[in-house]
Amino acid sequence: MITRRNCEGTTRRDCLQYGLGALLGTGLVDSLRVLGQAAKHVSGPVATAKRCILIWMDGGPSHFETFDPKPDAPAEVRGEFSPTQTAVPGTLFSEHMVKLAASLNDYAMIRSIRHNQGNHGAGNHYMMTGSPPRIPVGCGAFVSFHPSLGSVVAKELGEDNGLPPYFSMPQMSRSGGPNFLGARYAPFVVGDDPNRDKFKVRDVALPKDLATARFDSRTDLRAKIDRMVRINDEAAADPVVAFDEYFEQGYNLVTSVKAQAAFDIEQEPAEVRDSYGRDPLGQRCLLARRLVEAGVPFVTVYDGGWDHHSNIFGALRTRLPKWDNSVAALIQDLKQRGMLESTLVVALGEFGRTPKISTLNGQDKAGRDHWANAMSVLMAGGGTPGGAVVGATDRKGYSAVDRVLSPENFVSTIYHKLGIDPGKILYTPQGRPTHLVSDPTPIRELV
Repeated sequence: MITRRNCEGTTRRDCLQYGLGALLGTGLVDSLRVLGQAAKHVSGPVATAKRCILIWMDGGPSHFETFDPKPDAPAEVRGEFSPTQTAVPGTLFSEHMVKLAASLNDYAMIRSIRHNQGNHGAGNHYMMTGSPPRIPVGCGAFVSFHPSLGSVVAKELGEDNGLPPYFSMPQMSRSGGPNFLGARYAPFVVGDDPNRDKFKVRDVALPKDLATARFDSRTDLRAKIDRMVRINDEAAADPVVAFDEYFEQGYNLVTSVKAQAAFDIEQEPAEVRDSYGRDPLGQRCLLARRLVEAGVPFVTVYDGGWDHHSNIFGALRTRLPKWDNSVAALIQDLKQRGMLESTLVVALGEFGRTPKISTLNGQDKAGRDHWANAMSVLMAGGGTPGGAVVGATDRKGYSAVDRVLSPENFVSTIYHKLGIDPGKILYTPQGRPTHLVSDPTPIRELV
């Protein structure tokens, strides 16, 4: 156990004992007043961002074929793609990352995060929460041992503006839920495709046959019923409590002019929509920009299908140019609107891919398997220094070897930039304390 002492030799445990003594030895009101006064003098990190857009590349994107090519490695490692020079001399990307390569001065690249969770369920949990899973987790598992980034940000930065504080499109990631924080901080999932004509978010528009007055009267009736005392409400054991929170979110969305305006993507000029790409990912990135512009603090754009055990080169020849265009367009759009300094954009998956190409499915269907020793993460905005390249992998991309970082460092950086103390202690409904991040050290080059 690590004992943290201040410069006078007083431990945190001593402080807790003194605090309990004060509560027991003096008036409760006076003690609470003292604690309140002290809280005013406790400050977390200074926020450099107000919002975050997380582009989650589910399945584990290959670092070789995206942001960390190895042109001098043997053919069975370097793969079929050629490198391309970026805006930062000496830094190479894959040949299909043309627009992001040209605009590297607008964001940072992290090349040295590694961990020990080489399957989807565990890797997803680690990178999405900053907390390794407590028990072995299978690849297909949807697990939640700790609140996700989005849920914590929703709790800490959420505003009462008629919009949920956390969105995920078109689905929630495996470990993107709130855990013990409760249903109020689960993501509002927008499963509809904003690329289709006359895009409407299901369950957000008032049905045509339900007049506003009739809808309001139903809500009033429900409120009266809700005033009835329920068993176990105080213990949060009643499932209706969680339902109430979902109902409140749904009601706010249906009645919020701000929400309706944010979802009305057809108000965007055609050239803006074209710049993002007329496909589901491109239009979801655009919708994410509209949501953070409306005040939503956290939006996840879930982008699945990066688990390329086979046909990696054929699949990525088609996919990467579109992905490159959409993400580059998002960063540039935020920059042109003066929003990039206050909006953090992050793109990553749960891990990278194996250095040695697998040909078990035949040479024409070659692929790469799971690899947690190396991965690449894009981070833009919120005071992130453009052109920074943090860390490095070895010559063959086997492992992070320079400035080796952990998922905890990554998650702590997100919290730090948003003004949330990554060293904060959270408490479960049962009163059990838990660290927000066990190692609250952010990546110093990015803060």
